[in-house]
Amino acid sequence: MKVFKFTATALILIISFLNLSAQFAGRTINWLSKGNTYLFADSGNLNKVDIEKGTSTLFISKEKLIPAGKKDPLPLDIFLLTPDNNKLVIFTNTAKVWRYNTRGDYWMYDITRNKLMQLGKSLRSQSLMFAKVSPDGKLAAYVSNHNIYVEDFTTGKITQLTKDGNRQLINGTFDWVYEEELDCRDGFRWSPDSKNIAFWRVDARKTRDYYMLNTTDSVYSKVIPVEYPKVGQPPSLVSIGIVSVATKAIKWMNVPGDPQQHYIPVMEWSPDAKQVVLQQLNRKQNESILMYCNAATGAAKKFYTEKDSAWIDIKMGWRDDPQGWSWVNGNKDFIWVSEKDGWRHIYQVTKDGSAEKLLTKGAYDIGKIVLIDRENNLIYFTASPQNATESYLFKTIINGDGNAVRVTPKGLKGTHNYEISPDGKFAYHSFSSFDIYPAGEWVVMENQMPFDDKHSISKSYKKYEMNTTSFFTVTTDDSVALDGWITKPAHFDSTKKYPVVFYVYTEPAASTVNNAFGENQNFLYDGNLSDEGYFQVSIDNRGTPSLRGSKWRKAIYKKVGQLNIHDQAMAAKKVLEKPYFDKDRIAVWGWSGGGSATLNLMFQYPDIYKTGISIAPLTNLLYYDNIYTERYMGLPQENLQPYIDGSPVTYAKNLQGNLL
Repeated sequence: MKVFKFTATALILIISFLNLSAQFAGRTINWLSKGNTYLFADSGNLNKVDIEKGTSTLFISKEKLIPAGKKDPLPLDIFLLTPDNNKLVIFTNTAKVWRYNTRGDYWMYDITRNKLMQLGKSLRSQSLMFAKVSPDGKLAAYVSNHNIYVEDFTTGKITQLTKDGNRQLINGTFDWVYEEELDCRDGFRWSPDSKNIAFWRVDARKTRDYYMLNTTDSVYSKVIPVEYPKVGQPPSLVSIGIVSVATKAIKWMNVPGDPQQHYIPVMEWSPDAKQVVLQQLNRKQNESILMYCNAATGAAKKFYTEKDSAWIDIKMGWRDDPQGWSWVNGNKDFIWVSEKDGWRHIYQVTKDGSAEKLLTKGAYDIGKIVLIDRENNLIYFTASPQNATESYLFKTIINGDGNAVRVTPKGLKGTHNYEISPDGKFAYHSFSSFDIYPAGEWVVMENQMPFDDKHSISKSYKKYEMNTTSFFTVTTDDSVALDGWITKPAHFDSTKKYPVVFYVYTEPAASTVNNAFGENQNFLYDGNLSDEGYFQVSIDNRGTPSLRGSKWRKAIYKKVGQLNIHDQAMAAKKVLEKPYFDKDRIAVWGWSGGGSATLNLMFQYPDIYKTGISIAPLTNLLYYDNIYTERYMGLPQENLQPYIDGSPVTYAKNLQGNLL
């Protein structure tokens, strides 16, 4: 047994390794069930780290993780311990499915039986996805080649539960657009009694393909078809099925409505294993309906409805964990988040949806729910009521009066993140800001005292001495106050004139003005813009996902390419009033939504922006996928004009400057 201490850098490296697979989102630290210990891979061994004692002991030796006929143990880059602490699931030989490594090989080490086995050994190598052990610990389920399988740990028997899967009929996972725009990847759920599996089936057979060309893997190019529903095209058909592990019989849920006019982004089992609960969004994504579906009959019953004049954010917008319904009070109530009063708030809702209680009162937004601590009746969440560019931890009481309490100690302004143990006793607290390098510490949640005061954040953080960045708020002639940051050139001289580079994104998917280390770094520039005499500026316009209220975020509805572009240009005019800016050398650049914004700024305001670098832009709003674009712009069949008014191609004739 040895004393085990971490630097902030070491833990950041651990977290980055564990984030390799989207399947393990929300599991950046592999906590054991009691919460004061977690697992850490070291030189092939798996160690158990006791936070309170500061010790590390061997949990599973690397010798036990060597497959038969091999010399080396399995790599432990991505692993997960089952809730009963009896089985270790290891994900190896991974491959990307679109953005994330969710396909590969799975191994399971049974700790009680001292047995290592490969799951799906008879199936194609590197084809398994989302392997999960059943609640009773007897079976594993996984997806391979668009079908769902179960495997018996005792006999090794593999049973195929669905047999109709193919590229366009997808069982247990999703097509590209569901994954990209609704964060849906793992598409099946074990029932609490281990007898059934509920799953999504995506029928994309009526969705037209977009053809990509692979010119890199062979002397001859290959055409790669991808089902891609563009703006104005109906969604792929999605069904919810429940398959019996014993009989392989499938019962389809009778979800009401036209399946080509709605989405199902959330589906989970109720604790009694008799029904599933799901969220249905209409195609415009401005009406959310929660409903129960009877597992035996398929009958659906609506119990909680919400409407919005713009759009409604789904659960993945406010929870980091991809699975699980947020039940509280012995499963009598659940936790939900809504912007119905103009702010993103946490509500406690009765199981039947008949009553609700606001748990976060006040004119502020929550960011993310970090932990629901049922034992201590607390919910931890991020927020920053005074400054939307920062992030701090707060807590509120379940069944309480809605008055939240700040947990993060006063002092260090910037971005604070917490990895809290399941029982709410301990947390790894990390912090950074524009001018402070990332730092971390282990803390006791009850009093926020660090375990090692000598190496606490408050005593060990390091300032970035070369920092020339500062935050500002600019108020446009429209009386709109916008947050921004500006980085001065090195050796700035106010009597000289300098070129300016604006970095933009501008759309609802991301903000660029966040007080965290590295946020101001130009990640594509091979050099140092400040050293080479440039100003750099970034501004968050209305419509970006800042914690400034629903009105701020949804002001861009049906105005993408208009309101965001106007805000950026009006803010730039104010910023550039200073005499040391060279107005003949003003550049703008961005990627994706930022690429589109770059085009629109160059075309609509050529008097301001003289040079643009537009990466992966959308030149016409009708070219992109339906889920993202229709959420923020409405249906083009009902009103095409906003699409015309927001598309860069509409204004391309106005180009005057230099455009790459």
